[in-house]
Amino acid sequence: MKKTFFFALSALVALTACNNKQENETEAEAAAPADTEEITGLKVAYIEIDSLMSQYQFCVDYNLLLNQKSDNAANTLQQKQRALQQHAAALQKKYESNGFTTRDELENAQNQLAREQQDLTELEQRLTNELAMENAKLNAELRDSIQAFLKVYNKTKKYDYIMSKLGDNLLWANKKFDITKEVIAGLNKRYKNGKPAAAKDDKK
Repeated sequence: MKKTFFFALSALVALTACNNKQENETEAEAAAPADTEEITGLKVAYIEIDSLMSQYQFCVDYNLLLNQKSDNAANTLQQKQRALQQHAAALQKKYESNGFTTRDELENAQNQLAREQQDLTELEQRLTNELAMENAKLNAELRDSIQAFLKVYNKTKKYDYIMSKLGDNLLWANKKFDITKEVIAGLNKRYKNGKPAAAKDDKK
């Protein structure tokens, strides 16, 4: 079974930040101001998603959790597979040595082996589905935590757009509009204080 990893969110490709004029909350005050210049017209900033995924402790913790679950599932399947192979080898050896006294005995042994193979296939499918569901759940929590923080953060920053930069999805961006470090710092403070996902008060 291939390892399941915590993937960067496609939902972050074009986050439209809230343009709220209320006072900033405590989490956003803690973040250092970005070294950006005042611009006319649209006010845009961007976040390096690769850096966020590697430095946001929420991502680090849950990436580790998913990898551990994936390893446990792979180990379980390998043990079951080895047991099945040993059983099949034992039946083959018994057949070659004329150990089956009747045709019914042979057929019953073959049917049992087939059921074990089916059980293994179903187990693999169930574990794969569980890992996929866990990955989707954690991706949703990651998205919610970032959006909740940016909603608070942008009450004073007042960006019209906060974009994500992942690989070369942005062909060029001026570094002075890079707010990655302060967003990661704010997210980590929020996570450390036990608020990884959107809280009820953030959704008001």
